[in-house]
Amino acid sequence: MVQIGYTMLTEQAGPRELVGHVVRAEEAGFDFSVTSDHYFPWLRSQGHSPHAWTVLGAAAQATSRIPLMTYVTCPTMRYHPAVVAQKAATLHLLSEGRFRLGLGAGENLNEHITGGGWPAADVRHEMLEEAVDIIRALFGGGYVNHHGAHFDVESAKVWDLPDEPPPIGIAVSGDQSCELAGRLADLVIAVEPRPELLDAFDRYGGAGKPRVGQVPVCYDPDRETAVRRAHEQFRWFAGGWKVNAELPGPASFEAATQFVRPEDVAESIPCGDDVSAFVEAVRPFAEAGFTEVALVQVGGESQHAFLDWSEKTLLPALREAF
Repeated sequence: MVQIGYTMLTEQAGPRELVGHVVRAEEAGFDFSVTSDHYFPWLRSQGHSPHAWTVLGAAAQATSRIPLMTYVTCPTMRYHPAVVAQKAATLHLLSEGRFRLGLGAGENLNEHITGGGWPAADVRHEMLEEAVDIIRALFGGGYVNHHGAHFDVESAKVWDLPDEPPPIGIAVSGDQSCELAGRLADLVIAVEPRPELLDAFDRYGGAGKPRVGQVPVCYDPDRETAVRRAHEQFRWFAGGWKVNAELPGPASFEAATQFVRPEDVAESIPCGDDVSAFVEAVRPFAEAGFTEVALVQVGGESQHAFLDWSEKTLLPALREAF
């Protein structure tokens, strides 16, 4: 059975709204939740980008059942890995064991703010591997000293640790990141339903571990309204991750997607209220072998209508199909 999750997309809603959304998602019966971790929205039309970890702390207290997860945090530029370890341990305690730490090599959109430049992908993966090693060491307790190629840690110790550390997931998009995830991660994260990614993850040591995907959707009783909203707020998705990781700001994404038409977006994102179209959007992930799929409802103001519809219509249909 494929578990169905809900996405708190920080780029499209404010902090109080995001917490209210995940509370309703728990009530509606979603199996888990994930949260993006951005400094900027993809497009100015999305209009938000609160601090994800603060939102997650509030969500941990406002909910009681639904698992929480960063999808994903970059532990190399905005955040030092030693600080990420402390945050993750604290959130795991606050949520009483419901947190998973999803990590990735980052996007220029969010990481450029510290002024360190934007390294090549090979370097970003080196940094991610070193960061994971630091985080794992701090999860082990005791003092950690580390002097590596990219990070220094001086006599660090996380004082409030859970009995069991939060599982670590790593986002993948190609063979190099799959090798990293297979060796170092407890689960794999991907936003494309490509079986070769999971095959590579398994080949490098990930066999039998959870694999978490994500699908954008745009529910609205009026399909034209849904298509218009998806185009206004989510046309950046058409760029693919090799492009999306490199662009430095919302203006760049607006320029790069200026010729993307509403009908182009509607071809890749189910829009409207035809539940079969939403089921078919999830199917490639299920057939590729993903064990969990998080849905992203496009549009911050449309979340409650989507969650009501999900409880009554969408979740039963997805569970029957998968």
